[in-house]
Amino acid sequence: MWKRAISPSTLLSSPKSSFLNQANGLGVLNLFGLMLSGGPGSGKGTQCVKIVETFGFTHFSAGDLLRREISSNSENGAVILDTIKEGRIVPSEVTVKLIQRAIESSENYKFLIDGFPRSEENRIAFEQIMGVEPNIVLFFDCPEEEMVKRVLSRNQGRVDDNLDTIKKRLKVFAALNLPVINYYSEKGKVHKINAVGTEDEIFEQVHPVFAAYDV
Repeated sequence: MWKRAISPSTLLSSPKSSFLNQANGLGVLNLFGLMLSGGPGSGKGTQCVKIVETFGFTHFSAGDLLRREISSNSENGAVILDTIKEGRIVPSEVTVKLIQRAIESSENYKFLIDGFPRSEENRIAFEQIMGVEPNIVLFFDCPEEEMVKRVLSRNQGRVDDNLDTIKKRLKVFAALNLPVINYYSEKGKVHKINAVGTEDEIFEQVHPVFAAYDV
């Protein structure tokens, strides 16, 4: 499991102290972590909903957290917006801190992180800042043409839902994500999912991954 050390003073002052004490009573927060990886349009978000409903995970989408920060009209949000418009990846530290804030505001011990890390820099920053690594990494493998078609057809009004930007994002994803997948593959944590098919057909591949875990 993910494990993060919590000092006694943090336990006493934290609004989650009651939950933490009930969970372990030893000043250590035991987390079960799941990360989902796949290009834009690979269907991660849809499968996240099914995983949450079936296995009781709390879902954090890196993209959703970034967009929420943008909508807050903060200075940090403005920088994030400019970065996305240019088809670049938001600095790792910014995303990790948004994820950290979301985790600390939840009382669940099972976390599903969607769309992060997408590079070795992301991964290293996450593990250094959070002091944890995932139990499971699901990699949704989807052909580029299928991902482009899905993104262009979803019509969500996002600034990055246009052909030029989506192709830039796919190139960035392909160049940076493979080392992360390889790293976690060597640790035996990656489960590759064929992301072509209906939602139910894809989930039929996802469901057995959890059979070996008591979550």
